[in-house]
Parts: sequence; C-alpha cells; structure tokens
Amino acid sequence: MNRPLLFLDVDGPLNPYAAKPERRPDGYTTIRIPRNDAHGDDRGLSSRRRPLRVWLNPEHGRNLIQLGFELCWATTWMDDANRWIAPVLGLRELPFVDFGDVLLQERPDGVHWKTGPLVNYADGRPFAWVDDEQSELDQTYVTAHHQGTGLLHHVNPRIGLRENDFHTLAGFARSLSTSRTTS
Repeated sequence: MNRPLLFLDVDGPLNPYAAKPERRPDGYTTIRIPRNDAHGDDRGLSSRRRPLRVWLNPEHGRNLIQLGFELCWATTWMDDANRWIAPVLGLRELPFVDFGDVLLQERPDGVHWKTGPLVNYADGRPFAWVDDEQSELDQTYVTAHHQGTGLLHHVNPRIGLRENDFHTLAGFARSLSTSRTTS
C-alpha cells in the first residue's frame, strides 16, 4: 500500500521567514541564495538586490523522513527546493507539484491557489499539507473534492515547524495505518 503524501511548503514551515529578521531561531542555519538563482520573480533586479536569506533547521529532514510519509514539495520553489533546500535538510531529491499557470493566481472563491492542484496531485491518496496560508475554505474544498483523507496543518511562519507539529503529523500517519488494518 502506498504511504500517504506529505505536501511541504518551504517558506513558513521550513523557513520561518516571518521571524524577527535580526534573530535567527535556535537550531536553524542561514543560507543565502543569489537572487538570480532564487525562485520567484526578481524582475531583472537580481544584480542589485541582496541574496535571499533562508533559515533552515537541518534536523527537520530526519524528522520528516521518520514520519512515514512520501514527501513532496508543494511550494513556489517547485524543483528549486531540490537544489537549495533538500541538501541542507539531508533529503534526497523529492517530487514536486508543478503549479504551472496557477502559480500565485488568486481564486475568486477565496480557496488558496495551491489547493486544487494538490487535490489533483493526490488523486484520492491520503495526504497531509503543511503550509502557513491555508484557511477553512481550503479544508472545505478538500472535503468536497478529495476522496481520501486530507489533513491541512497550519504552521506559524514566525516559528516554523516545531515538535508539536511533528507529533500531529505522526499521529495522522498512525491513524491512517490503523484505519487500513481495521478495515
């Protein structure tokens, strides 16, 4: 049986970008990515802008692997997460959701632009989605459009993933394996 998917956003859960800029959180390391190599739209200003500062906790990679999910990037970084983020976390190259034309496109119904593509990618498989931008509208959408179990787990972008977040994710994975063995 396939393991459940764990959709990982980078900025917020793994990179607590909203933390006080002068105070890197304990356990995190700083990487600096040249703007011309960084994800996103730099509008041709890369040579005049400082490198992008990203804080990552190398322990998170091992913690994520131990959860028993199939890991998948669900981030605007898309495949760039394999180049810049995965090595710091000690992760192998991961699949990623290619958001294509919907990347950063607001929806008129208020559902996050990632939600539909993630449901489509999961294709009925159970999943957990770790992000800092979900809302009740996204949970409602997942409930209505996804035939499997879906956990939308919000992470505070000021503090990133914490021990309690890993406990929640591990509990979700255990609940899925328990329900499969009792069915």
